[in-house]
Amino acid sequence: MAKKKKHKTSPNTIGTNKQARRLYEILETFEAGISLLGSEVKSLRGGHVSFKDGYVSFHDGSAFLVGVHIAPYEQTGPYDQHDPERRRRLLLHKHEIEVLQSKVDQKGLTVVPMKMYFSKGKVKLQIGLGRGKNVHSKKQDLKDRDIARDTARQLAAYK
Repeated sequence: MAKKKKHKTSPNTIGTNKQARRLYEILETFEAGISLLGSEVKSLRGGHVSFKDGYVSFHDGSAFLVGVHIAPYEQTGPYDQHDPERRRRLLLHKHEIEVLQSKVDQKGLTVVPMKMYFSKGKVKLQIGLGRGKNVHSKKQDLKDRDIARDTARQLAAYK
């Protein structure tokens, strides 16, 4: 029996949102810093993050990450724990925030978190400006992926 291959990610990658590309057509991506507490960073070093219902909201000229679950750090006492579902401020340039907010307001797009990683000791978040896919688009993506897989198998068989 063959062993299952593990998907390798970069050693700096904390987590990826696998549903983002499936549910949204990503038009643009941005890199943002994120304001975190110390216990959150320690928890992220262990890879304890879930993007399940995450999105970016805008309030008073700032961008906030909402709905991303960062598990409490296990080594701290009960009084030093952070709220796993709290809003976290994103560190973006003012111009980037204005561009994103105007596109979200006018065109009905949404901003979703795609990937969280370490860069030079800092936690960075890749966010994507996306439009929701409908059922037909999802089925078409599955068909295209199946066709690509079949052609790759046939080419490998001829070699």
